[in-house]
Amino acid sequence: MSTSQLATFGSGCFWCSEPLFKDLKGVSQVTVGYAGGAKPNPTYEQVCDGTTGHAEVIQVAFDPSVITYEQLLEVFFLTHNPTTLNRQGNDVGTQYRSIVFFHDDQQQKTAEAVKTKIDNEKIFEAPIVTAIEPFKDFYPAESYHQDYYAKNPDAGYCQMVIDPKIAKFRKKFASLMK
Repeated sequence: MSTSQLATFGSGCFWCSEPLFKDLKGVSQVTVGYAGGAKPNPTYEQVCDGTTGHAEVIQVAFDPSVITYEQLLEVFFLTHNPTTLNRQGNDVGTQYRSIVFFHDDQQQKTAEAVKTKIDNEKIFEAPIVTAIEPFKDFYPAESYHQDYYAKNPDAGYCQMVIDPKIAKFRKKFASLMK
């Protein structure tokens, strides 16, 4: 029997990433939060100010016998723009950077290999700038951020930004969905 592993990804606004990863087979939990900064237990407002060094991230608990870390990385890289530094769409700042926080040496090697593979495939017009850094700390975001899309499907941001992203995701990754 396989044990659950963790993956931690920052791909801009965590509201956009959480519903995608929750729909994947083998994913048991997705928690939105903050990682990569210096301040312990930052608040959303502090992270948004850009002074804590944290990125908005999702932490994914997954069963590697059902979905591999490599497959999670492919979803990560292909569901946001990994070629823009500190920006995703209208969200600008280091808190929206594209980043993989690896939990062990194997995750680091896999992340670097997948990044290189996707970069070499020229899927994007510009080079991938996603950072790959060791995982240190994760701070869950405030409760109103958890399951934001599920709780607020009629909100303008959800309809204008997240809905199209989910539709594209479901088409591209149908075989990996629950």
